Amino acid sequence: MSILVGLLAILSAAAAAGMRVALPLLLIGLLQSNLWEEVPLLSRVHPQVLVAILTSWSLFELLASKRLLGQRVLQLIQLFFTPFVGAVMAMTMVRWLKIEGFSLWLTGGLGGLFALVLKLVQVGWFFRLRGLPLWSVFLEDFLCVVLVLFAFKAPKNGGIIAMLLFWLALRSSTAWRRWYLGQDRAGAE
Repeated sequence: MSILVGLLAILSAAAAAGMRVALPLLLIGLLQSNLWEEVPLLSRVHPQVLVAILTSWSLFELLASKRLLGQRVLQLIQLFFTPFVGAVMAMTMVRWLKIEGFSLWLTGGLGGLFALVLKLVQVGWFFRLRGLPLWSVFLEDFLCVVLVLFAFKAPKNGGIIAMLLFWLALRSSTAWRRWYLGQDRAGAE
């Protein structure tokens, strides 16, 4: 596998972690025949315990994200755990794909940072809109699952989707800056 395809798979997995915390970890374990043996840190936990914890948390994420109070709670918790899960997902992809020339910890750091950027943009939209619309929450759930599946089965497609999400995040940040500067000028007048 080429380094570029491996990088796209890493971005796809990290982007999934930028949307949900437990769901990507649950999917990555269930997609592998050896469960979480390739996943750093999680390989030390008994698989049955891990399945129970990740399934419970995934259900909580999926159900709580549909209500405003649940979104608030999830935003705070996910913001804290997203860099960790993004790093774990990125390191898992490096191990699973056996990519040569990638430092495991450096890749984990970049994956965590990528996931954190996507989560920060989502949190920003949440607070700016005073809650995410239901259609966007369903789209986020769908994209999270698709990005994990694409990381394993079609890394080019998953990486392209992850790069598009990153581009949207950058565009959002410039739009917020313009909006904020416009608010600042309106308040000064």
